[in-house]
Amino acid sequence: MTSLFVEDSSPLAGISPAAVRGRRPRGIWLSAAALLAPSLVFLIAFTYWPIVRVLAESFVVGRFADHQAGLGNYQRLFADPHFARAAWNNAVYAAGTIVPSLCLALLFALALRETTRLNAVLRTLVVMPLLIPLVAAAALFTFILLPGDGLVDFYLARLGLGMVNWLGDPDLALGSIIAITVWKNTGYYMLFFLAGLAGVPQDLLDAATIDGAGAIRRFRAVTLPLLGPTFGFVLPIALLNALTQIDHVIMVTQGGPSDATNLLLYYIYQQAAQNYDTGLASSATVVSVAALLALSFISLRMLERGIHYES
Repeated sequence: MTSLFVEDSSPLAGISPAAVRGRRPRGIWLSAAALLAPSLVFLIAFTYWPIVRVLAESFVVGRFADHQAGLGNYQRLFADPHFARAAWNNAVYAAGTIVPSLCLALLFALALRETTRLNAVLRTLVVMPLLIPLVAAAALFTFILLPGDGLVDFYLARLGLGMVNWLGDPDLALGSIIAITVWKNTGYYMLFFLAGLAGVPQDLLDAATIDGAGAIRRFRAVTLPLLGPTFGFVLPIALLNALTQIDHVIMVTQGGPSDATNLLLYYIYQQAAQNYDTGLASSATVVSVAALLALSFISLRMLERGIHYES
């Protein structure tokens, strides 16, 4: 009787498929390394090396040949009243731009959620500031807020009100910078909220309506929890913008008057480019980035408690 089982005499007999797949020729890894090498070189040169250099220079006290290692730069930094004022201004600037921008963006997204011709036009108008560079927007608002001859003062004069120095008054300058930023960023954040609202299941809203929930109740119980991932994405971006967007400060006020609009990044620019104090600028950079990472981590942890991911 002929046997139904034939012994496999091939060289790979007894070797599992996983072991065969694991034996890759060395040439494949060399080719992959050669293809990734240019990207790795640029990544190291333009990302990791600057980080290492800033960290190292933050511990180098002194200039030119007379320098030593230590924490002197951080001691000088925290003793500098200009840095304290810049940090306080940045905190006020962050709160004054993030909260109104996100609230207005969510409000516009809810109002323009339905796809109609009118809503398409209104969406375009809201997003229009996103297409304007921040430097150009700053130049535009310089004309609008110009004392006496600006558009705002022109209409205030029509109402019988006096001239207001929006950018030259220390009590109003930072608020004017905040208004420019809110106008610029609201449409950008609205796009993310529109995308988030598109992912809210309509059947959940219909079920809440059948249960007798009103519009506000549906928003608080259904829509807002499902927008948790969107908030978790937008909030770190808003924090980053609050720390890095200083083009309008340079164009409009240059940190003045009396340091009223001096923000952290502009303070770093002043120390590095104007005072040639790279040690103080590097230490301010390290502190600013550490604060940004801490705030982003805390905000994400707080948002994660209420985030609901739709499967």
